[in-house]
Amino acid sequence: MTTVRMSGAAPGAAGPMIKSILPDFVVAADLFADPPDPMLFPEEDRAIGDADAQRRAEFTTARLCAHDALRKLGMRPSPVLPGLRGEPQWPAGVVGSITHCTGYRAAVVGVASKVAAIGIDAERNEPLVEGVLDAVSLPEEREALRRLAARHPRVHWDRVLWSTKEAVYKSWFPLTKRWLDFEDIIVSVDPARGEFSARLRVPGPRVHGQQLSRFTGRWVADADLIITAIVVPAPSRRASPRG
Repeated sequence: MTTVRMSGAAPGAAGPMIKSILPDFVVAADLFADPPDPMLFPEEDRAIGDADAQRRAEFTTARLCAHDALRKLGMRPSPVLPGLRGEPQWPAGVVGSITHCTGYRAAVVGVASKVAAIGIDAERNEPLVEGVLDAVSLPEEREALRRLAARHPRVHWDRVLWSTKEAVYKSWFPLTKRWLDFEDIIVSVDPARGEFSARLRVPGPRVHGQQLSRFTGRWVADADLIITAIVVPAPSRRASPRG
């Protein structure tokens, strides 16, 4: 199984865990603790409003990661405001995704000329609440999870499945602006290669004239954390004919 330990990951830098599942044409920033005196752009501060302390911490630290990722991409940081369904609205020419869970926040970005979509998700490596798996999975997925759990009991595969579907949705929505139900996706996880494939059971989005029928991505887990990532590259532009 693909496993990377988080020990030694420097706070404020994309740790080896998330970097291990990303291609080299995107950049990441992450944090494992909330800074004591974070600063948001005024527009971001207004967007989070009077949210409770936990939600404000998640939003704020994730935005700090987003600002850092934009710097790494060579851009001036700017407000990253939530959109219609909470999705981050990136500056023109940027594609990206944000995630947060207890003890971890991260952002991944790339330039639109190289990347069509990004979806990342982080979860604690612990079981889903009772009853949730049946609501978010298909029978064949649950059977596959039982087989995985028998062979690799240290990973909570129900949480991996949840995380992959979250990553799919984060890739899907910016391309379509449409809702996607959990049962609209059927996921297959490869425990040896650290990869997954998510086949769409509804018509997929069109990317530069090509209709997507599935999303593929990578995942990694350690004793504490599960991270999934999808990066859809933009189709290469054809070379212009010489005149």
